[in-house]
Amino acid sequence: MDNKNEWVKLTPAEKREERIKRWLSPPGVQFVSPEAEKAYKTRLSRIIDAIQLKKPDRVPVILPAGIFPAYYAGKTLKTVMVDYDELCLAWRKFLHEFNGDTHSSPAVIPPGRVSEILESKTSKWPGHGLPDNASMVQFVEGEYMKADEYDALLKDPSDFLLRLYLPRAFGELEPLQKLSPLTYSLGMPTAFLGSYTKPEIRAAFRAILDAGEELSKWREVVADFSREANNAGFPSLRGGVTMAPFDTIGDTLRGTKGIIRDMFRQPDLLHEAMERITPLNIEAAVSAADAVGGPIIFMPLHKGDDVFMSDEQFETFYWPTFKKVIMGLVEEGCIPLLFAEGRYNRRLEVIKDLPKGTVLWQFDQTDMASAKEILGGTACISGNVPTSLLCTGTPQAVKDCCRKLIEVCSKDGGFILTGGASIDRGNPDNLHAMVEAVEEFGVYE
Repeated sequence: MDNKNEWVKLTPAEKREERIKRWLSPPGVQFVSPEAEKAYKTRLSRIIDAIQLKKPDRVPVILPAGIFPAYYAGKTLKTVMVDYDELCLAWRKFLHEFNGDTHSSPAVIPPGRVSEILESKTSKWPGHGLPDNASMVQFVEGEYMKADEYDALLKDPSDFLLRLYLPRAFGELEPLQKLSPLTYSLGMPTAFLGSYTKPEIRAAFRAILDAGEELSKWREVVADFSREANNAGFPSLRGGVTMAPFDTIGDTLRGTKGIIRDMFRQPDLLHEAMERITPLNIEAAVSAADAVGGPIIFMPLHKGDDVFMSDEQFETFYWPTFKKVIMGLVEEGCIPLLFAEGRYNRRLEVIKDLPKGTVLWQFDQTDMASAKEILGGTACISGNVPTSLLCTGTPQAVKDCCRKLIEVCSKDGGFILTGGASIDRGNPDNLHAMVEAVEEFGVYE
């Protein structure tokens, strides 16, 4: 729906239906055959029914491929991070040889050249801080926001990011700390240009332009592959990404040590900052969903699990603004995909307080029987074939695990089979075993 005035008049449920219609009939898709179009709609309808707590024809399966397609094609993470042709070839091979209900997107592989150009300090990757044969990109935690800088974040998040955060996160952008605040240009529109007389400032923005040009090349390849996968009959869960506000601060700005100290030393400022970030996280995610056309908003949850904080701390610091983000997305017709990393066994009674059939939980190590018992009438749950089993187990062991999950979680609908987390290397037959399991054990009568 293009008319914004009409959009705001819709209820959340009506907005969700509009987004689902676009998801089912994405603009620009040219299916390779009538069979591919039918397969696309069947696969996606299966997932939509599960999210809405209905019984589809069978339990959907989302293969937790991660960077597995690279290794399956004989590539390395180092190669596919810089060679986009090789990236696409690897994911194309996986697409046509594995039969899940969605396609695995190469967007999970960040473009290494962008990080090189900007001299990223927040990550390490093969050949840059990690061995050439490393199988993951590692985030480098740090206090990229100092304990006494909450006021700067609260006063003007954009200025804080431009002149404080980015110069610390990227070596090539250090000169940006010398910029004058844009507010100095109020009433004098050209005043901001004074900062750009400095050669180092101009060099920093040239690095941004170069990184943007490289990112554009990567995005074009990812978008082309996504269209190809859609055309072949495989839908995507890609819509947008956002975070719980506690994780935004704890992961990206203050680091784990910093935010733990803030919980005790300056809790009021921490709460105020999370409230300030909440609408920003919602707006960014909705904007991405609007651009991509898919309603799913992926939310990786890092610091809310049972072992990181107490129940009281979860209900005080984590859940309130996290729930506000969820509700903000739901009100815009989006479907939050909430990836509960670690264990959420003690969180289940709290997180069930959400509108029925509006979110999808993916559980990593949470007890799925408890999740089904407590959340089954409220939310779709997915998970949680162990990564260790997929990487080192036998196909029969994987199939047995899937069967047990289906038996426990699929009653009355509302279940999607997937991994507890994604994999890199492993036996390809184990992923085939997941598909065989839903076809054999997951058919609804």
